[in-house]
Formats: sequence, C-alpha cells, structure tokens
Amino acid sequence: MTTPSIVIGLDIGTTSTMAIAARLPGEVLAVASRPVTLSSPHAGWAEEDPEQWWANTIAVLREVTSAVPANEIAGICVTGMLPAVILLDADGNLLRPSIQQSDGRCSTEVEELRQQVDETAFLQRTGNGINQQLVAAKLRWIARHEPTVFTRIATVFGSYDYINWRLTGTRAVEQNWALEAGFTDLASGLIADDLVALAGIERTAVPRRTVSHEQMGTVSTAAAAATGLPRGLPVFGGAADHIVSALGAGITQAGDVLLKFGGAGDIVVATDRALPDTRLYLDYHLVPGLLAPNGCMASSGSALNWLGGLIGQSAEGERPHKDLDTLAAAVPAGSDGLICLPYFLGEKTPIHDPLARGSFVGLSLSHGRGHIWRALLEAVAYGFRHHVDVLAEIGHAPRRFMASDGGTNSRVWMQIMADVLGEPVQLLDNHYGSALGAAFVAAIGCGLAKDWSEVSALSRMGDLIMPNANNHAVYDHSYARYRDLYERLKPYFQAEAA
Repeated sequence: MTTPSIVIGLDIGTTSTMAIAARLPGEVLAVASRPVTLSSPHAGWAEEDPEQWWANTIAVLREVTSAVPANEIAGICVTGMLPAVILLDADGNLLRPSIQQSDGRCSTEVEELRQQVDETAFLQRTGNGINQQLVAAKLRWIARHEPTVFTRIATVFGSYDYINWRLTGTRAVEQNWALEAGFTDLASGLIADDLVALAGIERTAVPRRTVSHEQMGTVSTAAAAATGLPRGLPVFGGAADHIVSALGAGITQAGDVLLKFGGAGDIVVATDRALPDTRLYLDYHLVPGLLAPNGCMASSGSALNWLGGLIGQSAEGERPHKDLDTLAAAVPAGSDGLICLPYFLGEKTPIHDPLARGSFVGLSLSHGRGHIWRALLEAVAYGFRHHVDVLAEIGHAPRRFMASDGGTNSRVWMQIMADVLGEPVQLLDNHYGSALGAAFVAAIGCGLAKDWSEVSALSRMGDLIMPNANNHAVYDHSYARYRDLYERLKPYFQAEAA
C-alpha cells in the first residue's frame, strides 16, 4: 500500500488563486492558478468576491489533483491575505463582498476607537496599534453604513478561514487572523471577550482559534466532489500569506528580512522578542517560539496592474508589464525628478493613513510612459525602505534581504530595490511563494516533515542582485524627497477627505 507523501498548498491571494502539489523534500509536481478581480467602487475601498475565490479553488485543485495520484495526497493547507473580513449569516450565506486588508474606508471608526481605548495599553496587550487593519473598525463601519447587513452577522472570519469552511464545513479562525484583527490577548494567546466586544458583535460570531499546523477538519463529501480532493483528507489551520512566504524563504534567523512583492507589499522580519510599535503589525511566526513583526503597503502589484492598464500597450489578455519595464530601464535612477506616492488605496504601515492618496509630482512634457512606470516602481521601493528604517529604529536590525512573489520577475524592479536599500537583495528561484510555504505547513501537520528547518529544501536561491553605488546616491536624495512629499501633502489629503 502506498504511503501518502504529497501535500497541497493553496493560496487565496489578492490578485490570483494558486495551488501547488509537492512531494518532500523539494519536488513541485503540479501548479495551477486563476486570476482574482479586485474591486474599488469608492476611493480607498478594496473588495473581492469570496465566491470567485471558491470557484478558483475548485478549478486549481481539480487541475493539480488530476496530475497526481489521489491516494498519495496526505494533506492540504490554505493561506491567504490577512486580515480580510468575510461575513456569513446564520444559514452560511455571504452577506456582502469581502473587505480586504488594504481597504481604507473606516478612518472615522479608527478615530472613534482611539477616543474610547487607551492605545498604549491596547498596543501592549494585543501587539498591534489602533489602525484601519482592525476588524473592529471595519465592523463599526458596517454597523453605521450597512445596518441590515450588520444585524445578520453570525460569523466573521478571514479569506483562508472561509475556504477552509467550504472545504470542511467547520468554522475556525487561524491565530494570526485573530491577532491582527485585534481580538487576541498576546499574553494568554486567547481571543478575549472584551476585545471582540469593541466590534459590537456577539462573541459567538468569532469562531474558535486554530494554530497553522493544527488539523482543523477534513474534506467533506461535497467538497471532495467539487475539487477532486480525497474525502476525509486532513485540512490544516491555515496561514497568513506574508508569514508563510517568510517561512518558505527561510526567514527564521533574527534580522532576516523578506520583501514580498505581491498585490500588496509586505515586509517581514524574524525575531524572538515582542517589541510592539504602532507603525507596524505583529504576527506569530510559524516556527513556534518566534514572532514576525511586519509591515504592509496597501498597494504594490495591484497599483502596477492598474497603471499598466492605463498606460500599457499589449495584446488582448496580456499584461503590458514587460514592455513598460523595458521603457523604464532606459530612464535614469530618480525618473528625471518625477516622484510618486503609491497610496492608491490609502496606506497601511508605517504611516497608517487611509486618507492618503496616490500622487505623481514633478510631471512635465519631457516625461514619458517609462518615467511614470519607473516612478511607481521606485515609490514601492521607497516604501520598503521606510519600513527598513522603522525596523532598525525599533531594534530589529535588518541584515539580510530576500525577495519573493510575482514582482521579483521584474529585474528592473529588483535592481531598483537593491539600489534604494544600498544592500544586496537575494531572489528566490521559484515564484510559488505562499502556496509553497502552505504545502510545507501541511507536511508538518501530517508528520511528513519533522523540523521546520526542512523547508530549506523547498527554498532554492536565485540571483543575488547587487546595488549600484551611483544609483544609491541618487536614491538617497529621492527617498528624502519622497518622505518630505507625504508630510507636505498630508494636510491636503485630510482637507479633501473632510
């Protein structure tokens, strides 16, 4: 009888849904993906359709399961963006589209929370400050603007929690969703009734908490028929995409930093010390005993997709990114004075300003499409550098930089990143990112892997991008302008919102 040895990782990402099937120690057997539609019906809003996630899940799982023997699949783990908010009624019906982690609609509710709660005490207790990331702020917005939806809420959970429920019929929330939601007492590790009460919902609306490699259920008969997965297959707790990407990149030593170039821009550092700071988020590392302070820029790849659709020229169905990269490569560092603020969905860390907006400053008739594209690439790199400065100031001492996810396909962007930091940037040789890390979590849960360090077999190193000293000098000046520009425009953003 064949011993099951294949694990599946499923990533519910902002811009795509991806599944991989892998056999340890390091063989990827099948990969499938489908695009996801991000909707922004109003300024600062970011929503998606969880039914599209489930339709994509069915499609990608059918594709990968058809490529491997069903009786050799040992388990599955789902990862996804964090902390998206999905609402169900008592009958399990979706009440509205998801409110994405990058959504910035709840600035009023954030200020209300700041007036009602001692932020210093809240930060020390939960590990996170009072900001637009909190689920309580988003639910208060729902209560104010969509009261008929709010009164029907029976379940609140995240993106991968929703897919886990569709797979198993069991409702649960993974530990990092509960932590970033602002519902977890950091000292006890438990969801606290009084923290949930800040959202105005019943305590029963937040399901039980699970750990990432804990089995939370098994694939139901209905889900097996839909996806091709074996009925009764173990499903593990799930994992936040940026944290599982850090694991997959081998970010397990203090000072190791992951730069994640997905729909949003994530930066994660490993540490054994909790040093809560309002400018950052705090998550649990997947390796027990470690923590993962991190930041997230609301728009990174999603902003490029938007801009590419506006100024790009490509065949129908193809993205124009490569052609625009070619144009940008011919533009000097600093984009001939053009500066961009990449706050197209407001901004999360480190400025926590949902009222901020995307801006291009310094445009002239001498600038072309390559300048505009490069200015946005540089802006995201400046945003990462801002986070690096904050991490160093707190005491995390970033020392080694790894880069993952789809944006690393752009060599122009990666060179800009190295030049802006003035540090080498190590690329990974695969772009399966979060899905690959999720597969390894399933392997730990199944017992196919015994030690978290074994993930290194799946983490093949790619090129090392060395910084250009001349460009770094230019970027030092441009980065200072970038930081100053936001401070000067901040009063304008606030006035426009008012």
